[in-house]
Amino acid sequence: MIEAKIFMGSKTVSKGEKGERKSPYSGEVVSVFPLCGAEDAEAALKVAESAFERSRRAPLSQRIAWLRDVAKRMREQKELFAKTITDEIGKPVMFSRIEVDRCIETIDLTADALVHLRGETIPTDATPSGKRSTAFWRRVPAGVVVAITPFNFPLNLAAHKLAPALGAGCSVVLKPTPEAPATAYLFAKLFIESEYAVEDALSVVYGDAEVGSALVTSPIPRVVSFTGSVPVGNIITKSAGIKKVSLELGGNAATFVEKSADIAHAAARCAFGAFVNSGQVCISLQRIYVDAAVYDDFAEALAEETKKLKVGSPYDDDTFMGPLINDESKERAMRWVESAAKEGARVVAGGELVDGIFAPTVMADVTDDMAIVCEEVFAPIVSLVKVESFDEAARKMNDSPYGLQFSIFTNDLRMTQRALDAFECGGIVVNDVPTVRFDIQPYGGMKLSGVGREGPQFALEEFTEIQSVVIF
Repeated sequence: MIEAKIFMGSKTVSKGEKGERKSPYSGEVVSVFPLCGAEDAEAALKVAESAFERSRRAPLSQRIAWLRDVAKRMREQKELFAKTITDEIGKPVMFSRIEVDRCIETIDLTADALVHLRGETIPTDATPSGKRSTAFWRRVPAGVVVAITPFNFPLNLAAHKLAPALGAGCSVVLKPTPEAPATAYLFAKLFIESEYAVEDALSVVYGDAEVGSALVTSPIPRVVSFTGSVPVGNIITKSAGIKKVSLELGGNAATFVEKSADIAHAAARCAFGAFVNSGQVCISLQRIYVDAAVYDDFAEALAEETKKLKVGSPYDDDTFMGPLINDESKERAMRWVESAAKEGARVVAGGELVDGIFAPTVMADVTDDMAIVCEEVFAPIVSLVKVESFDEAARKMNDSPYGLQFSIFTNDLRMTQRALDAFECGGIVVNDVPTVRFDIQPYGGMKLSGVGREGPQFALEEFTEIQSVVIF
């Protein structure tokens, strides 16, 4: 069991009142953490405000060395981090190890991107009203950053905020998800104990709405970076005030299986995209629109692929899917299936508990008016909808308040171009699931799926501001 601690900058702080995190799989206590309040958030912000003067002046070489050192030390502790992720959120250890590897890559990619964080010269005499000068613009650290992270990727999504924010020269207050306090604590500890660390540049506080509200509404931060639900994102947008706000919110990811597609490949990949991490991914495949000509064949193939997935203990190396994050999520998933079945949908795989774990579930004959395709389910449930044409599929895919990622399976090049022109979303994948995300890419959505972009090169833009300089 790991005891997480508050970091007020580089100093640890103890509190008497503590919370417990229990394993979603075993129910055992796997970590404890201090229960913070608004006063702790305010104190951490003041530390960050004071530290910003140091962080913004730290040489770029030091900041790059800092990130490289954290990545190096994480490589040496990969199993500890993987086990902690599995303990706290029930992610199968195979995927916890992948998350640790991706976190390391995210940090290294950020260090690489920092070298290319540049500006440009400006020809100020380009117009008659101008005047010859030496002029340029550059990117400078934005200020204090508040980073609020979710449970589903408690390590890598923290890296997508901490590495570019600290690398850019900002100071940061991290509020991690209450479901994975120890993961965040161990990660922050690597930054704080590094020989290259900027003193007090990173603080960590724990909690939920009270702490988050105190961080977001304070006048101290210049940037709020949040990954989580649309309702909370809406609250942040309304309450943050004049700040830079970067939001990676919900999704209702969809794909179209066109009649020329490789059905076996599409079915195998759709099973992966729908059920990896128990469907608890913003880009989990939730809606599959299938050409009527191949609908029955695809439904059968997807059901067979789904039944092959091993469900069980997240500590077994070959387990594909473990438990949902809590009992409430499991009960909600059961209600989704029951509701759709009453409305006429068919369960062709899953829809039941396997040793207390909600099984990966495929729903066929789903129609547009069913809630199961209109809202984000955030569970291992995928719905099949029969369509007669690409135009019908595209219209239905776009008919959603979300626009994070879509995909298409096709061997028709012209169909690919139509998809690129038609899909209203932040990312498009061809011949794979919309659940594909490479950490080097720009990542973010349209509509209610958020504003701003992650990915090291693009996150650096979120954590910096453009400053124009003119010298006569």
